[in-house]
Amino acid sequence: MPSLTDRVWSPYVAGVIVGLLQIPAFLLADTALGASSSFVTAAAYVASIFDAGASQIDYFARHMTDAKYFWQSALVIGIALGAYVSARASGTLRPSFSAAWTRLVGIRSFWGRSLMAFVGGFVMLFGARIANGCTSGHGISGMAQLAVGSTIAVAAMFAGGILVASLFRRV
Repeated sequence: MPSLTDRVWSPYVAGVIVGLLQIPAFLLADTALGASSSFVTAAAYVASIFDAGASQIDYFARHMTDAKYFWQSALVIGIALGAYVSARASGTLRPSFSAAWTRLVGIRSFWGRSLMAFVGGFVMLFGARIANGCTSGHGISGMAQLAVGSTIAVAAMFAGGILVASLFRRV
């Protein structure tokens, strides 16, 4: 069994652990693993702070009242905290972006990179909501349920990832 101080984990062990998380997700929260809905939940609460009428929007109201969205929000927070703890414990925490990324976009400042990360994350999240699920939702939960749409989405994600990886290799 891997420990937190290991530099890397076997993808097979990690995959089995993530796959087994489907069981409590369905039994306890009646939902699949996914992340993009948690960002809508957060946006709904932030919007309701500035505009009381935002909670009346059906899309936001559903994300503010259904318990499964709170569970997904806890999952996303846990992923971020777990990744940080694991990187610290294994000594692999890196303070900056890769040199290839910096050369590609030509942005070296912390705020410039942060802005690029925010914009990229927003575009990815926007696409996830249009696709009715994020990569983890389609790739883990959808494939576990043998959903045809998720299988097509995962194939497209891999094709896009291979294309982008081949572009970065040339930089």
